[in-house]
Amino acid sequence: MNLLLRSSYRSCLLIAIAAAVLGFGCAKKVTPPPPPKQEAPPPARPTVTLQANPTSINKGESSTLTWNSTDATQLSIDPGVGTVTAQGSTKVTPSDSTTYTITATGPGGSASATTAVSVNAPPPPPPPKEPSLRELWDRDVRDAYFDYDKADIREDARPALSSTADFLKAHPSVKATIEGHCDERGSTEYNLGLGDRRAAAVKQYLVSLGVSADRMNTVSFGKEKPFCVDHNESCWQQNRRGHFVMAN
Repeated sequence: MNLLLRSSYRSCLLIAIAAAVLGFGCAKKVTPPPPPKQEAPPPARPTVTLQANPTSINKGESSTLTWNSTDATQLSIDPGVGTVTAQGSTKVTPSDSTTYTITATGPGGSASATTAVSVNAPPPPPPPKEPSLRELWDRDVRDAYFDYDKADIREDARPALSSTADFLKAHPSVKATIEGHCDERGSTEYNLGLGDRRAAAVKQYLVSLGVSADRMNTVSFGKEKPFCVDHNESCWQQNRRGHFVMAN
């Protein structure tokens, strides 16, 4: 009985092993799925900076632009600079206040940055310097010249004395001394008298033009204080005059 059971057990075991081997051999082989495809990262977007030093200048001075960028293949600065390298610096001399813009482009797109340079307006010119009283006197007060041995106001002396009268009327605080002068010919005494007549004629003409007589006094130097010492008519003419000196 035991022998029969053991024989039956072995038969069943063999049948089970055979079935397992047969089933394993007939099963379909499963292929594993491929790994997921790795996508390339997108190109980086460019970055760029732009600075100016100094940011405020006077007209005619220069400022230095400095820039730096990443991931850019082309850079340009406007206005007036143009294409530049990825980093660097350059001097600019704007005539007016200007905003500079740098544009960086690359596979990942574009970026820009700006900086401003202010140009200070030049200060207004100083007001013209007002001439001094002495400068006005030297410009506007004119002597009167006389013919030989004459004390009459010549025609060409009238515009000169009109300019002198205008100055004296415009500056009522100024007083004048009128000197009578002569050339070297004639005696000392005669020329002193002639010089006195010439100074008086000049004063009287200024009074006729509206200058108060009490603002002018007269003196004669005759031939004692010549303006020119040559012995010819050109020099003598310079010495025959009514000459003005500021009295205060």
